[in-house]
Amino acid sequence: MSAALASDSFPKTQTIASGDLTSDLSITGAELRHLLDLATDVKQNPTRYATALRYRYLSLLFEKPSLRTRLTFELAIKQLGGDAVASIGLIGDREPVKDIARNLDRWTNAIVARTFTQQTIEELAEWSSVPVINALSDLYHPCQSFADLQTIEEHFGALAGVKLCFVGDGNNVAHSLLLNGARLGMHVCVACPEGYEPNAQVLAQAAAFAQQSGGAVSVTNEAVDGVRNSQVVYTDVWTSMGQESEAEDRKKTFAPFQVNAGLMSAAAKDSVFLHCLPAKREQEVTDAVIESPQSLVFDQAENRLHAQKALLLMLLA
Repeated sequence: MSAALASDSFPKTQTIASGDLTSDLSITGAELRHLLDLATDVKQNPTRYATALRYRYLSLLFEKPSLRTRLTFELAIKQLGGDAVASIGLIGDREPVKDIARNLDRWTNAIVARTFTQQTIEELAEWSSVPVINALSDLYHPCQSFADLQTIEEHFGALAGVKLCFVGDGNNVAHSLLLNGARLGMHVCVACPEGYEPNAQVLAQAAAFAQQSGGAVSVTNEAVDGVRNSQVVYTDVWTSMGQESEAEDRKKTFAPFQVNAGLMSAAAKDSVFLHCLPAKREQEVTDAVIESPQSLVFDQAENRLHAQKALLLMLLA
């Protein structure tokens, strides 16, 4: 797309040097800091960016159902002056992933993919000449974590030193929170049943980030130990899409990790509750907690829109 088509009425943004967002490791700490600052400005001054991505178009590929991710990406590109097209279904089922990538990069300016496997994201990026954005894979959920960090910073005024405990499965959401929270100086703990710890490689990378930033990462198999004095208590469903056959076993295993009033009482007095949604109320979280004044889940959901606008600006503006 010719640079002449871009609007000059909005502030120039820092770019993401890697050119893609295949995982949280695609973005540097400095770029992440800029993304959060930009997301705040976009949220406060939406009209300033209303034509920033005019004539830019997204391909949305969704292997899994989605409310927040799909609609916020559609709204984000449209509110920045562009548009999106969507395809629902398994990627690579009817034709090779490499062929899909080389069709979409002829038609659109970026590919947003929500997939069952990280391998699909990596293969799209290998064959695409336009940016590929990981909108969720089995290993990472970077776009969710950007909105989470924005929400936490809005509430507490800073990220460095804030203690967050993720309670439940050491899954893709936990991985992204570990990596990005640690990079910005947070203290991130994952409290999970034995055998459901985060990926060891992700944990090691997060620990390396924490050593550089002054943050900390930890894992415990005791929910109360993890939540104790935490300012942010975060949970997710116990059974993700694709794990349905494990649902009954997981209910029994994760029952001691339900976020309820008792568990929240161990957190800091100023603690807040987060959930990436959708929530299975009375399973991983009680209705009383998610509807309490401590709950920021809908602020968090709103910020998906603003954080993704910032991401698109950094990749496409």
